[in-house]
Amino acid sequence: MENDDGTKEDTQSQVNNSVSMENCCNEDTFRLHMVTWNVATADPPDDISSLLHLNSPKTPDLYVIGLQEVYAAPHRFIIDMAVEDSWSHLFMSSLAPRGYLKVSSVRMQGLLLLVFSKLAHVPFIRDIQDTYTRTGIFGYWGNKGGVSIRLSFYGHMLCFLNCHLAAHMQYASQRVDEFEYILDTQTFDPKESSHILDHKLVFWFGDLNFRIQDHGMHFLRNCITSHKFNLLWSKDQLTMMKKKEAVLQEFDEGPLDFQPTYKFDRFSDRYDSRSHRTWFGFHGKMRKPAWTDRILWRVKPKEPPPEEEKDEDRDSGLDEKNTKQQQEEEEEFPLRLKQDSYTSNMEYGVSDHKPVIGIFTLELRKMYETPLVRVYAEGEWSADFDAMVIYSPLQPFPSSAWDWIGLYKVGFRSVSDYITYTWVKDDEVSFNDELTQVYVSKDEIPVLGGECVLCYYCSTLQCIVGISSPFKVQESKVAVEEGLAPENINGLDKATAS
Repeated sequence: MENDDGTKEDTQSQVNNSVSMENCCNEDTFRLHMVTWNVATADPPDDISSLLHLNSPKTPDLYVIGLQEVYAAPHRFIIDMAVEDSWSHLFMSSLAPRGYLKVSSVRMQGLLLLVFSKLAHVPFIRDIQDTYTRTGIFGYWGNKGGVSIRLSFYGHMLCFLNCHLAAHMQYASQRVDEFEYILDTQTFDPKESSHILDHKLVFWFGDLNFRIQDHGMHFLRNCITSHKFNLLWSKDQLTMMKKKEAVLQEFDEGPLDFQPTYKFDRFSDRYDSRSHRTWFGFHGKMRKPAWTDRILWRVKPKEPPPEEEKDEDRDSGLDEKNTKQQQEEEEEFPLRLKQDSYTSNMEYGVSDHKPVIGIFTLELRKMYETPLVRVYAEGEWSADFDAMVIYSPLQPFPSSAWDWIGLYKVGFRSVSDYITYTWVKDDEVSFNDELTQVYVSKDEIPVLGGECVLCYYCSTLQCIVGISSPFKVQESKVAVEEGLAPENINGLDKATAS
């Protein structure tokens, strides 16, 4: 990757800069890179650099990637659940060397949602939960529906909802019904943000399947060829439905100043040129181009003043107190969102859809800037002797005997990518009011050494709450003296060496 001045920056340096807790971003402006793509059961392309803007000098703080129609035949789906699907593997392999960690993912058949963060932000991403809703075949089948991930980002509640709604021109109202059903049925803990629309910021995106109606094929293609997209906006079904559906009016979307992203002949920029066989064996018409793939957002509106109480059984004082607290929080910790870019990427041809990319600037005031736990390696580490981890809580948090501290290679991909781990209670050696020592056996430390970090994982919060600065695990002198070859080293060391 090149710096702004055109000089090259090596990958290891990028990772170290991302990992360092001392250099954690103190500004209140963050960059979000969002992708939605119906991949039509295809295998991923070899290179996704342009999809993720990996060569851009402006690096995102968060990547949010929503896919639809990931190949989900029964045998493949079982394999993907046991290991990881090829799309997740590609995104993690592309982003981890640049200092990004997969903080959460959720899959429902062909729907897949991934959230990545710069490592510096990870201790401040909490309350992570995911859920899904089926809407296919009367709600029994997950080929259509929605998957969501919600999280707290520096104290602000965000929710990402990736949907694949009903297809075909005539089902615009059904698509809205499915969306409202998803909003009604998906719930989270705690109760303060138990529903999607309770979150301060919601992104709704995916293959929403809204079409361009009324216009004929000739007019559609002429408008697209001449880049007069605005002539098609009034007949875009989502735009039309927003005029009469209150819930849609709460969501914003950037202008559709890019080509409709469906339907293309694969591996080309040519719109659908083939007729299609129907259920009855006849050949149907070519599919009209449409903006089926969309990214919308909703910033939670400010709470209005409580209405005059009419129901004697309700506690109006409590309602007024809660509303006042929320208003004070909104004033003290504001959140604003600006869309910087909204476009499609015509480069990729593996699917009959083109991916859509949204770049956003998120402005917020952090509710906290200190991680819950400080963790670091004590002294020199190598596989020649037992080691010690020291951690100290910096704020009260719900610790438990199930908390653990993982040893990770710098550039690790997800929380489960640890080399080894130690239980904070079972392996505790000593503690006082400020510091706790935890033992790590030398047998668990990689023989080949390498650059590593320690992460404290809170089981109650289901997230990483503290990350050490990078430190060097020394190569085992005993192993070198004994001529221990890499192929004879256990799997942990092979992972570290890779």
